[in-house]
Amino acid sequence: MASPDVLIVGAGIVGAACADALSADGLRVEVLEESFPGGGATAAAMGHLVVMDDSPAQMALTAYSRRLWTQLSPQLSTDCEDERTGTLWIAADEEEMRHVHAKAALYREWDVDADIIAPAELASLEPNLRAGLAGALRVPDDRVLYPPAAARWLLSRAVSRKAVLRRGVHVRGIGAGFVSTGSGILSAGAIINAAGAAASRLIPGLPIQPRKGHLVITDRYPGFCRHQLVELGYLKSAHTPSRESVAFNLQPRATGQMLLGSSREFVGLDATLNRSLRDRMIRRALSYVPAIGALAAIRTWVGFRPATPDNLPLVGKWETLRGVYVAAGHEGLGVTTSLGTASLIADLIAGRKPSIDPLPYSPMREFPDAGHA
Repeated sequence: MASPDVLIVGAGIVGAACADALSADGLRVEVLEESFPGGGATAAAMGHLVVMDDSPAQMALTAYSRRLWTQLSPQLSTDCEDERTGTLWIAADEEEMRHVHAKAALYREWDVDADIIAPAELASLEPNLRAGLAGALRVPDDRVLYPPAAARWLLSRAVSRKAVLRRGVHVRGIGAGFVSTGSGILSAGAIINAAGAAASRLIPGLPIQPRKGHLVITDRYPGFCRHQLVELGYLKSAHTPSRESVAFNLQPRATGQMLLGSSREFVGLDATLNRSLRDRMIRRALSYVPAIGALAAIRTWVGFRPATPDNLPLVGKWETLRGVYVAAGHEGLGVTTSLGTASLIADLIAGRKPSIDPLPYSPMREFPDAGHA
């Protein structure tokens, strides 16, 4: 049997997106997954498709990728639960409101729709927010979807083009043009490491470290919240090098449930529920939406997001191994940036000029000493 053109390690949202893009190019694709599609970091994601402005490179990739998701939206199956909720970045005081104005100006420079919301309008849009907030930035084209179902949908489309999904494959390592598995060696013209938090185990030297996060989901309360609500300090919390951090992030789901985040901590792969941190996360939410205390939580879970020292993913060729590419290290933005990542990988493999500059995401770039990677 002939070797495939491309072997993709990992069937999360990024690996699935790569399979979809590469199969659309007419390549013979095989995806290797140890457990099940849409697990791992994908199952630990909130599912927001959001433009983020922490750096020009992050802005470029998230804006590009969200545009691809918007184009794809009409084709997604209903179980993907895709909805255009928009995002409200909440300003707690006048100082944060000044940041709202700066953020709005930056988004408009990038042709991203955004409008400034005054306190009275904010209270009308989201009545369950506490009184006294200074306002918000609304980004109306941000979306929410259910990541595991979206990963399965992308994979199913790839399989319809003759891609092959191989489950139960334990990958031990990646070499030049081959993958070492528990049952032998598999070869291909190109290898893509899309293994999420496990990526650095397969290619030693990748600056990726698992970052644990907690999520809480409630019973069904349709209409309790209509937008994705995020405190303006979210980026500061998400990118702090401290061992533990929390930030307010509340997301309405198509089911009527409310999904609450977020927490982050560096504890290796310890999957134990950190009740203290989970409770801090809930208290943070109560400070913005006091009425959330009356909702019934039905599940708490943890997952591991692949973090890098500079908060940008590793996307591109791993020059020290022939034919090897990396598509990992997306931390909490893997769902948003999966389509953009896959487009970059497909363009690089095909020798096309990518739609955005791939250099900021190169796995070969130099990294700051962040003290944790």
